[in-house]
Formats: sequence, C-alpha cells, structure tokens
Amino acid sequence: MLTSLKNPWIKELRKLHQVKYRKSSQQFLVEGTHLIQEAIAADYPLEAVCATPHWQAQHASLWQQLQHRTKRQEAVSDEILQGIATTKTPDGVVAIAPYQEITLPHTMPHLGIVLESIQDPGNLGTLIRTAAAVNSDGLWLTNDSVDLAHPKVLRASAGQWFRVSKQVTHTLPAQLSTWQQQGCQVLATASAGAVAYWDINFAQPTVLVMGNEGGGLSPETLSQANHTIAIPMAASVESLNVGVAAAVILFEAVRQRQ
Repeated sequence: MLTSLKNPWIKELRKLHQVKYRKSSQQFLVEGTHLIQEAIAADYPLEAVCATPHWQAQHASLWQQLQHRTKRQEAVSDEILQGIATTKTPDGVVAIAPYQEITLPHTMPHLGIVLESIQDPGNLGTLIRTAAAVNSDGLWLTNDSVDLAHPKVLRASAGQWFRVSKQVTHTLPAQLSTWQQQGCQVLATASAGAVAYWDINFAQPTVLVMGNEGGGLSPETLSQANHTIAIPMAASVESLNVGVAAAVILFEAVRQRQ
C-alpha cells in the first residue's frame, strides 16, 4: 500500500491538478465512485486507479471491474487519497484517464452548441449535462475557454462528460460559415436588437452560440449569426447564468421538434 506523498508516481498524479500538466500528459483525474461508474458505463478508457482499503471493501464488485479495465491498481492510505484528489472530502477512489478529444464531423449539426470563451468550469459542466439532456449532436468550444478536463467540469457534468461529443475549435468563424453554407442557422444570444427565443423556428438544423459569462459574444461572432436571440426577463434582472440560459433555449428547441 502506498503511504507516502513523496512517492514518485503519487507526485506525478498530484501534478494533474494543474491544467498545464493535464495537457502535456494528456491525462486527467476521475474522482469519486459516481464518475468512475459513469466512465465505465460509457466505455471510456481508464489507465490506473487508486483506492483506500475501506473503499475496496465497500465496492468489491466495482474494484474487480477496475482491476480488469486498468493497467495499474494501487491501494493507498486515506492521506494519500486526500493528497491526490482535488475535493475536500474524497470518497476513497481516484482513477486516471487518457484525454481523448472526439473530432466532431464538419457536416451540419441537427442541434449543436458552441461556447465562446467560457471560463467557469461549473458552467461548462452544466452545459455538457444539458447537451446530453437535449440529445445535442455535440459541443464545440473556443480554445480560450476553460480546460475541458478540469475536475469541476467533470463533477458539474454529473458524468455526462463521458457521453457528450465535444471539441475545442481554433477556427470558429470558418466553422460557423461552413455550417451556414450547409443550411444550418446560427443563433447568437444577445440583449440588444434580439428577438425572443420562442419566436425562432427551431425545427431546422440549428447551432446555438453562447458567450463569455461577463463579456458575452465577440462582435465578430455576433455579426455571423443568422439571428440574435434573447430570453425576455423582468426589468430588474440583467441576465441569467449561461448554463441556465442555454437550457431554457435548448429545451424550446426540443419542444418544437416533438
């Protein structure tokens, strides 16, 4: 059983708390029983796992599955598990997964979600969960957005991270233009000069573009949209959380398509 935080492998795992190490190693942490179960259910690969003896005894069947699915399994003390995890009260298990970005097709989406410069990991996780709920074709986000494999993104997605197709895009204007040429409408959220979202015809192929939490969408992206849309609200409310706003609009698309 590993009991020292100075263990070379444990030191490497702790580096995965930082985005630069997640990107350089192309690995990330999957923390907790629920997320590991969701990864297995989605048949997402796991490379290694650390678990306390108490967790192993409580989840004998799952531990057995992990022994078959991973190359390395280590029993660790509570102190070591606490040191590896990013949460304050980890439940006893952490897995290490390879980062696999799914290259989404350039064909026209039926219902796509584009995120420009999203910074809050909780918001991104919520948006991924919503994308799964509305059966979106996928989620694209600009390369200046928060790291897709941020631990809070995974937790906020409630495990849907492993099921939703997602991709970082470095050429958003070109991608939007391509979709429009294929017959897809691009909807951008804005406050000025916008129409109510329920007045839009969502029966046709649609991409919804959501912007940065503080600054919204860039002028360049706004200029590319077929329509700018808004959610009518009470005068005293300036805006909604981006995750909430996306859910409101996307479920109108679902309603219209049923």
